[in-house]
Amino acid sequence: MRDLETAESVADAIRTLQVRGAPLIGIAAAMGLVAGTRDHRTAPRSAFLSRVVQLSGLLADARPTAVNLRWALHRMGNVAQMVTGDSAAVWERLRTEATAIWDEDRAMCRRIGEHGLSLLTEGTNVLTHCNTGALATGGIGTALAPIYLAHEQGRRVHVYVDETRPLLQGSRLTAWELMQAGVGCTLITDGAAATLMQQRKIDLVLVGADRICANGDFANKIGTYGLAVLAQHHGIPFYCAAPWSTVDAALGSGDLIPIEQRAPVEVTTIAGQAIAPDGVATLNPAFDVTPARLVKGFITDRGIVQPPFGA
Repeated sequence: MRDLETAESVADAIRTLQVRGAPLIGIAAAMGLVAGTRDHRTAPRSAFLSRVVQLSGLLADARPTAVNLRWALHRMGNVAQMVTGDSAAVWERLRTEATAIWDEDRAMCRRIGEHGLSLLTEGTNVLTHCNTGALATGGIGTALAPIYLAHEQGRRVHVYVDETRPLLQGSRLTAWELMQAGVGCTLITDGAAATLMQQRKIDLVLVGADRICANGDFANKIGTYGLAVLAQHHGIPFYCAAPWSTVDAALGSGDLIPIEQRAPVEVTTIAGQAIAPDGVATLNPAFDVTPARLVKGFITDRGIVQPPFGA
């Protein structure tokens, strides 16, 4: 457990993946802005607003790919500029707005689950990648939300969980979440997904997203694109689940999405144990981009929708 009481500590937690998942990153950034301006409530209004801008930049730079981070900070910045009164009044309004972002995300997760529920019939075998549940959002999750609601209704659904190298979000987080909820699941290596599809053991692929472009191309955890290609080859429906705040309508296509490159140590070690020769060259993109043509549909809080997406 780690208490995050400054904007700097929140930015560090986001950067080091102690806080992760596109929706949760946005919530944390909004609350980090509140924490970082708390001690400036008696400052002149102009100084307070300058602090908001400064900390927004700090938080926005923590991770470049997930659009929810900048969406939340932009929303908070707009509120700060619009509210009248002194710094204390602005701070109180920012605190209210950050809480609203969290509450809205919780409701959006539920609606995503409700809209995706029709895809899960009795006995459906789902493949998922990375972590898209309660540990990554303010509610029950995005791609896991329909699974949780199906389980609530008594439908038997089984989830094959990609381990999700290199940081193992699937094995460390998703498998744990599903087991806590009583949902049947099987952990697999990332490389086993193709064989399971070939053996007709996968009925549906559900993944999340960190940024969705206007044309429907989307960025998600590295390995997602490969699953989409495999799903198309084997005739398996492939869906992306995300709140509408993940749509970046200003970005025309996936070629424009900035892809975060992370430290070599994430590839060369597991839990601090070296698994590769010292000095070996590495390539560690955190995300890949899946073209819209490979996606059956986007499960959002507004329903299951198709691109193109407007503002």
